[in-house]
Amino acid sequence: MSNVELLPALLVVVPILAAAVPIALGLKVDRNGWSVAAITCTALFAGAAYLAAVVYGYLGDGGRVVHSLGGYDRQYGIELVADELSAMIVLLVAATSAGVLAFTRVGGPRGNTFYSGWLLLTGGLLGLSMTGDVFNMFVFLEIVGLGTYALISSGDGPESAVAALKYLILGTVGASIYLIGVGFLFMATGTLNMIELSTAIPETAGYDHTLVRAAFAFIFVGFAIKVAQWPLHTWQPDAYQHAPDGVTPLIAALVSTVSAYALARLMYTVFTPEFLQVTPYAAEVVVTVGAVSVLAGSTLAVIQQDVKRMFAYSSVAQFGLIVAAYGLVNETALIGAIVHLVGHGLMKAGLFVAAGIVALGYGARTVDEYAGLAQHRPVVAASTALLLIALIGIPPSVGFVGKWYIAVGAVEAQVWPVAAVIFLSTMLTLAYSARLLEKMYFTPAAPAEAPHAAGVATDGNGLSRVTIGMLVLVVAAALIAVALGFAGDLFFELLEPFVEEVFTDV
Repeated sequence: MSNVELLPALLVVVPILAAAVPIALGLKVDRNGWSVAAITCTALFAGAAYLAAVVYGYLGDGGRVVHSLGGYDRQYGIELVADELSAMIVLLVAATSAGVLAFTRVGGPRGNTFYSGWLLLTGGLLGLSMTGDVFNMFVFLEIVGLGTYALISSGDGPESAVAALKYLILGTVGASIYLIGVGFLFMATGTLNMIELSTAIPETAGYDHTLVRAAFAFIFVGFAIKVAQWPLHTWQPDAYQHAPDGVTPLIAALVSTVSAYALARLMYTVFTPEFLQVTPYAAEVVVTVGAVSVLAGSTLAVIQQDVKRMFAYSSVAQFGLIVAAYGLVNETALIGAIVHLVGHGLMKAGLFVAAGIVALGYGARTVDEYAGLAQHRPVVAASTALLLIALIGIPPSVGFVGKWYIAVGAVEAQVWPVAAVIFLSTMLTLAYSARLLEKMYFTPAAPAEAPHAAGVATDGNGLSRVTIGMLVLVVAAALIAVALGFAGDLFFELLEPFVEEVFTDV
């Protein structure tokens, strides 16, 4: 086994083991959690970047990197796989976890147990991105759930505890429904490995096997909860709004994003595009669920006053667009969905970091309270404006690239309602983004409200302040969101081997 084949295992094991270190050191030293998390996340980012360079051929010949735990055959053992798709998500997880961590240094929470939860969540997300079998996908879903519950509930108010409890209940229901689907798959095929399943489903069971079709239905519903598809989305607005400001960028950028990646992996690697095409109404149901989520999420976002809640409903819409693209079952739409998945994670991380900065430094949390922000906080206002423009899908931005590929995919598939939904959602995104931009740039703050009182860290341990590191983080997110608008061809080139492989037999 070469050294690079150890990387997938190390990327999963190291953060999970490191999660115990802040608690253990806490017996002797207070406030060591951030240092441990910073060292670990920096190392994870370096490892993820190296792994991606190997997979994409910048180092060596390129191609997937597979780690078989214990050296067992994949039919019986556990595999971790980094291919052209998962390597991109692994890099997104590692970069976002390390970057957003800079916000919590001053913005809080700052307890040792908080950073244990942070590392546990990061390890679970990396495992979910690279697992090669459907049962361990359930295990990593549970690890992600545990980390997410802990981080959401680390806020001061009772609302955080209620939001965490809501996510705990709905998240557990979603994971349980997914596990039932896994059981049906095992009963029909006798294997849990994804590559084995991709051949066992058509050759051993058949696409029309009742257990296979039931498995797909349960797995899709389970992930519809995890990806917050309307009307199963109700955990997400509360979780995003009431989580501490240092937590929301992490969970908004990664938790549902990696779940949406996992859904794509199951639909295209395990069930394969042929299953979606030959199974009556399977693709149509996927497209319908996604399209309805786009319209419902966008409409609900327009009527929100709380900025974090508005961005949360925006995520319901954006993930709906990604799911609808999965149901189009063609190469262009799938690449568009993956680009939009990565771009949405980046944009929402930046927007929620900006919302946290505004809350800490300006005391504003509602749309009306953003009045005059551009005058008092020009850097964060400009960054927020760029990120909102990217979210709308105005070129050049990563938001435009993803929507463009999905729209072209809808035209190729001749599913015209999806193209109409993209246009309508863009108009609705423009509506709620324009409200915020108008408040920031064209509405002066009321004298009695300006300047607002500064916020405090959510652990209640003293006043927080806006640091240079926070501003660098949000400015970097905005600039990358624009720069990736010129990287459409690069995304296509990087993802082409994966897409060609899954569509080979179609």
